[in-house]
Amino acid sequence: MPTTVLAAGDHFVLPHLLERELRAAAPPGTELDVRRLLLPWPHTPFGKVAEVDEASGGEEEMIEALRGARICLTQMGPLTARVLAACPDLELFCVSRGGPVNADLEAATRHGVAVCHAPGRNAVATAEHALALILAAARGIADVHTDLKRGVWRGDYYDYTRCGVEIDGSVVGLVGFGAIGSRVARILHAMGATVLVHDPYVRPEAVGDIARLVSLDELLSRSRIVSLHARVTDETRGMIDRARIGAMPRGAVLVNCARGALADYDAVCDALDSGHLAAAGFDVFPVEPVPAGSRLLSTPGIVLTPHIAGASREVAHKAARIVAAEAARFLRGEPPAHCANPEALAGRHRR
Repeated sequence: MPTTVLAAGDHFVLPHLLERELRAAAPPGTELDVRRLLLPWPHTPFGKVAEVDEASGGEEEMIEALRGARICLTQMGPLTARVLAACPDLELFCVSRGGPVNADLEAATRHGVAVCHAPGRNAVATAEHALALILAAARGIADVHTDLKRGVWRGDYYDYTRCGVEIDGSVVGLVGFGAIGSRVARILHAMGATVLVHDPYVRPEAVGDIARLVSLDELLSRSRIVSLHARVTDETRGMIDRARIGAMPRGAVLVNCARGALADYDAVCDALDSGHLAAAGFDVFPVEPVPAGSRLLSTPGIVLTPHIAGASREVAHKAARIVAAEAARFLRGEPPAHCANPEALAGRHRR
């Protein structure tokens, strides 16, 4: 009897990519009945669905599509308590994202549904985008681009006080040294920067000779450029506050491709207006989309991109490949590699 699988993709991680990778990874001879569901993200912004965050589509849509399915491969599909209660055949829910924020892990564990995710899927893309924002902010590319598009040739950008800074020879501080931060560190080191890292979960030997582990206070006080690569936790939420921005050297640059909740953006705008910060680059924001009238849209010196650091075609393929591999392990009776609630596996066996 074939195993029923829902490939609930969207306009980035397409349903056919999920199905193709699953069929390639499945054990030989496996019969699969794959249903496809196209969720509206990113054409429609993700949001909260019942008790889960950053989801696309609705509970009714998922319940209908999941009927009889044992496995679901998705990026944004909501896995809520209501969906779980209505879909008793579901055993594996694979989220092709770094973290399964669109899944209710407690409810999934109660129902014996293992929730897997795809750590590192966008590490390369996000690291490259962070570097792009660092360079664009440090050299004032966004402002001169806007001027030139309006037909204004600004020769005064050669004024000493308006010139940007080079990476080579600069001290660059990275807050976080995970899959993304470590890649950014290697690139910056190769470009000639002195790289400082703050990450309480990393041992000194892990950074090798490309960087030096320091306290957050030392990093902020010494770095000409600071780039954020930490997860949002109770300890990191709002960590780059007004006082810590004030501790940065005058003329410093702040870049954030991690999460908007890490920094006080009003304080950043004040620091830019006063000249304490020279520039900033942001791909993530406290509220997304950025509200009309936000100071971020009018404060000079800020390079903005709409949460697209992880948007590359390679990421879509990697994401589909990682979750397909988890489904293949499940079909072979092997434990998952990236399970967010491993206790659910024991709960399923007890049922």
